[in-house]
Amino acid sequence: MADLAPAELTDPTGAPEISDAADPDRLPPGPRPGAAPEAEPDGPLPLGLRGPVARARALLAAHPVVDGCNGLPWALRQRTGHDVAPGQRFDLDHGETGVRTDIPRLRAGGVGGQFWSLHVPSEPSGDAALSATLEQIDLVHALVRAHPAALQLALCADDMVEARNQGRIASLLGSADGHAIDSSLGVLRSFHRLGVRSLALTADRNTPWADSATDEPKAGGLTPFGEEVVREMNRLGMLIDLSWTSVDTMRHTLDVTRSPVFLCHTAARTLAGHVRNVPDEVLSLLPGNGGVCMVTFTPEHLTDGSDPASVGDIADHLDHVRTVAGPDHIGLGAGFDTHPATAHRSPVPDVAGYPLLIAELIDRGWSFRDLAGLTWGNTLRALRAAESVARSVQGRRAPSTATIERLDGERS
Repeated sequence: MADLAPAELTDPTGAPEISDAADPDRLPPGPRPGAAPEAEPDGPLPLGLRGPVARARALLAAHPVVDGCNGLPWALRQRTGHDVAPGQRFDLDHGETGVRTDIPRLRAGGVGGQFWSLHVPSEPSGDAALSATLEQIDLVHALVRAHPAALQLALCADDMVEARNQGRIASLLGSADGHAIDSSLGVLRSFHRLGVRSLALTADRNTPWADSATDEPKAGGLTPFGEEVVREMNRLGMLIDLSWTSVDTMRHTLDVTRSPVFLCHTAARTLAGHVRNVPDEVLSLLPGNGGVCMVTFTPEHLTDGSDPASVGDIADHLDHVRTVAGPDHIGLGAGFDTHPATAHRSPVPDVAGYPLLIAELIDRGWSFRDLAGLTWGNTLRALRAAESVARSVQGRRAPSTATIERLDGERS
């Protein structure tokens, strides 16, 4: 970046900067189309940019945000159906006022990777939910094709690094919803072949094989078929998203899985009592699993009152998760364009606002290493670990042909 001096890349606590040798994936991002030439390494930092925001932007230049949840695909579907051709009914290239996400603001926010949510409503279910999810997958692929200079499809961790180094935003498909696979491992595998890399075991209602946090419990966690879904996801290398699940399902899944879990859109229940927030007993299990808890910016998850949340509230949740789970198990899952009814109360108005949060954490004394993990490194590591487990499992386990009828019997 043209306005950043190396001095601003130092850890605010005084620790040395992370070296390339310590992080083999760390490479300077390639120049973005239309970007100003980079300054010489010893160029001066303009006085107006000194301080935490400048440091935040410097960090994000090398360790951009990988955000775990953005609802733009569904928001565009509601507005335009499947017509994503540039210049039709929205303009993501030059700024789109009807949503909180577009390419200029993603650039301004330092976003280098985005999980595009494939969430569909819990009703209808069955074939209708499957069709809606396939259409969402198709829509994301169409978005990537329509914006090749800015977006790049990412199917693995190496794709994420390549996209960053080419100055593009790595676009990952997920999370899809558990009810959309219609209790079929064949559909799960088909989703994976289409590029889906994470699946939420439940949404706001139970699936026939897993309990949701916002429904009457029936399975006490996972059924035997639910355990088989987890094992098959391990074989495929898909991240298991526990964001909507009950605490029993979280614990049960952590007992079964060999891969890191993924909570793409949540917060700390100790600080705010939202039923979908994560209790400390689960956060404390993440170091043993390698999973990542991605803190949302959605106001109802951040405070117990109805007042607007603040950037400080997000930072409070991140502080808590770091304390309980450790700095290697935190990430960001803002949830932009997923909750239009409460968007006006969000502490961060749109995807351009990530530097403000990083600046707040710098003010609180977060180290460069912890911040680089929060934004980029922790999610990349979890995805690499899932891929490693998949290679190991595929050597000894064939695709599962189990059915819910055979494993769960009358439960289903």
